[in-house]
Amino acid sequence: MTPENKPPVVSRREWLTAIDTLRVREKAHTREGDAIAAARRRLPMTEVDPSTPLAGGDGEVPLIDVFEGRTQLFVSYHMWHDGRPAADQCEGCTFFTGQVRELSYLHQRDVTFAVFCQGPYEESDRYRRFMGWDLPWYSVPAASRERLIAGRHFGMKAIYLRDEDRVFETYWTTGRGVEPMAPSYGILDMTVHGRQETWEDSPPGWPQPYDASGPQFRKDGRPTAQWARIAAGHDDDLHGDRPGTGGGSGCCS
Repeated sequence: MTPENKPPVVSRREWLTAIDTLRVREKAHTREGDAIAAARRRLPMTEVDPSTPLAGGDGEVPLIDVFEGRTQLFVSYHMWHDGRPAADQCEGCTFFTGQVRELSYLHQRDVTFAVFCQGPYEESDRYRRFMGWDLPWYSVPAASRERLIAGRHFGMKAIYLRDEDRVFETYWTTGRGVEPMAPSYGILDMTVHGRQETWEDSPPGWPQPYDASGPQFRKDGRPTAQWARIAAGHDDDLHGDRPGTGGGSGCCS
């Protein structure tokens, strides 16, 4: 490490004073986030056809059944590249989906989490199993996409409310609005070098090797998270017609 990519060294008292000064801005940011969340809870909502069909492990499933009896539903709309191998699947959706692991806290608050994938169920579910994701997973048939996407695009996140046999969409977001799904980003934001992405306002000399147009989620030609699955011997074949990169008796065999 060179002097160009590390902060200056000061006494502990000076260091604490600098952090206390920043803390005022951090608290203001937290309070503004709370105020935005309060406004979000007061938004109107729009009705969605509860019978909209989805494809799941047991065949066709209506949207209302995805709630699993709960009143709220958070849906991650996962982008897909039809017919492409695992290495060519969406690195951004892989990054965000893979960080949602423990669902019991959502269930405690009457919220179901589910992934709605753009790809065909059998192929995309192989990807889910290859990645080791234990998440409710559905495919959105072409005939259902306009009902749910309504001129938007996969990659978005949408929130639904069930009122007995009716379903309403209460909120949706995309772009950087989906970052709450990725605690890795929150952790990186607290480190001295940050996310190391080219758009960040960092001091001169700070490492920023990652272009924020997709490569930041890839390593050596694959979505970064896939390498751990390959190393563990899991089969990445999504189509059942060739040996997977991982070989052996992987979870998609």
